[in-house]
Amino acid sequence: MGETKATQKEVRDEWERKLALSAPSRELLEELALACAKEDSPLATFQYAFALSKSSQASELRYAVSILDGLVKDGYEHQVDCMYGSATALYLLGDHKEARARCEAILRTQPSARFAKELHLASIEAEEDKKREQLKTAALGSVGAAAAIGVVAGIASLLLKK
Repeated sequence: MGETKATQKEVRDEWERKLALSAPSRELLEELALACAKEDSPLATFQYAFALSKSSQASELRYAVSILDGLVKDGYEHQVDCMYGSATALYLLGDHKEARARCEAILRTQPSARFAKELHLASIEAEEDKKREQLKTAALGSVGAAAAIGVVAGIASLLLKK
């Protein structure tokens, strides 16, 4: 089990490193937006939305998910790529549970899709990190509350002795 966890963390770290290297520049996004407006084709729309799915801005990530999900609903031929782009944007938005669900949908149709496997593992690890952090915060809060109760009890004890 420990080895699986270590591998899962390594996959997440590597996936996030690759993702950071693939972030689109402002110039590329502007160029793709102009091409999308000029051509008005599903391919141009996909290229723009897929690039947006790796943006560092939350509003662009939400817009990418909206566009890519729309392409899937409209029957765009590269639906798996659209779903992966949406999963990437959702991951970057911190919605690891939904990113994981999208990867699982991809893996049901393409079990050997390495890109989906990596994002799936990264999403699981991110969810587990979030849970660990919440438990740590709750534990620290409990310790703080117990200490405060101890101080109050000590003061009350001193006051009662007088």
